[in-house]
Amino acid sequence: MSDRKAIRRALVSVYDKDRLLEIGSALSAAGIEILSTGSTAKTLQNASIAVTEVSAYTGFPEIMGGRVKTLHPRVHSGILADQNNPEHLAAIKELDIQAFDLVIINLYPFAATIASGADYAECIEQIDIGGPSMLRGGAKNHGSVAVICQTSQYDQLLTAIKTGGFTLAERKALALECFRTTAEYDLTIANWLGQGEELPQWFGRVWRRENTLRYGENPHQKAAIYSGGPVGIVNAIQLHGKEMSFNNYTDAESAWRAVQDHRDPAVAIMKHANPCGIAVCAEGVAVAYQHAHECDPVSAFGGVVAANRRVDLAMATPLSDVFTEVLIAPDYDQDALELLMKKPSIRILKCQAPTISSLELRPVSGGILLQEMDLVDAPGDLPSNWKQVSGDPVDEQTMKDLEFAWRSVRSVKSNAILLAKMTASVGIGMGQVNRVDSAKLAVDRAGQRVNGSVAASDAFFPFADGLQILIDAGVVAIVQPGGSVRDEEVIAAAKAGGVAMFFTGVRHFSHA
Repeated sequence: MSDRKAIRRALVSVYDKDRLLEIGSALSAAGIEILSTGSTAKTLQNASIAVTEVSAYTGFPEIMGGRVKTLHPRVHSGILADQNNPEHLAAIKELDIQAFDLVIINLYPFAATIASGADYAECIEQIDIGGPSMLRGGAKNHGSVAVICQTSQYDQLLTAIKTGGFTLAERKALALECFRTTAEYDLTIANWLGQGEELPQWFGRVWRRENTLRYGENPHQKAAIYSGGPVGIVNAIQLHGKEMSFNNYTDAESAWRAVQDHRDPAVAIMKHANPCGIAVCAEGVAVAYQHAHECDPVSAFGGVVAANRRVDLAMATPLSDVFTEVLIAPDYDQDALELLMKKPSIRILKCQAPTISSLELRPVSGGILLQEMDLVDAPGDLPSNWKQVSGDPVDEQTMKDLEFAWRSVRSVKSNAILLAKMTASVGIGMGQVNRVDSAKLAVDRAGQRVNGSVAASDAFFPFADGLQILIDAGVVAIVQPGGSVRDEEVIAAAKAGGVAMFFTGVRHFSHA
């Protein structure tokens, strides 16, 4: 026996008129009484679809430019009446109120209005009051009422009209979507009104699941990816390859952000959220990729590659000879894409430059930590604002290398030391529990290439020992934040070693 509940009476009030006449015609053909408001009613009437205006039913006119039209007991009693409760039925019968079985509402486009840059007064007018009230009332009373809050649900509604109504399970699912919709609507308003607070007293976000993943960091962990922030890697188009994994996404995000730190054509190769090579080259991404790969070709095997320019055949050719998990770029030449797609496993992502969020969230037990995003855009990130504390003036290429190293070290997990030559990394030390070990690791990976290279340290040298390792290995210039209580000791070591050292006054320490 079907538990479908017949639809006899519907309240329809929609801002978005897409498919309204199709829905109105289906309701009318099924003998369902339609009550409607304002422009919705006029649209239906103009199409010769029978409709009763809410103001005629309530005996109260729409006023204040439509601000008040459905906020009336005759409307809300019909929505909220539990049709399985004799007392509710008796109460509305005594007052000559009829129950609704269906509510079709979509809300004023508040989010679209603020996104358009509309002025404050116009945005305020697009805060819907009656719509959310009717939706929430119908969703609460889903035992009796089906609620349609999105045009994407219209096909489901048409099916229900043909099959005799919605089941209780369907009405419950519609209620869930309704409360999610009104919650997001209110959240958007609250965040808009509270904008401008650097670290807000209260904030929230809505996250929508885009895809479930095979597993998380490890096979026993379930995982999914959600959208909800500015445009970024979640919105990337996968052109080829196997399904993205949790670790693919984290590495691709790290690589994608790393290349966005540079203005010139840049390529980053990531492994376990750390770079094994970064390079920039005005000649293009093909040369940048070659130099990035030369930094640590062993670690680059099975890595994730990002480019901040269109990938051409000259880059794709050597890349296709190296096992690569993911390649992400803003676009691809067709011949490059055809070559890369001969590799069945490589995941090829096309992604527009991300809009970097101003705030970064990190979960902790019981809540989250919130901080401003670490961007390489502070005054101290400009070489013209650096303070030289040792050594002779450096030439133009050395300064370019120092700036490159400084912009690149942000993407390295701390303690971080990055060695560079000709705007390409030649050795990277990362994730160590002290800066001495990071310096040793960077020097060891650079090998003979350390001679004549420059170094960037993401935070100050607490002692001269880490710096001394770099000097002894042949580094000629160093950039670091400064600010240690032993800065004078560190400066003295730099002077004794004959290296140029610059203080930025800002650090890019990544603890995660």
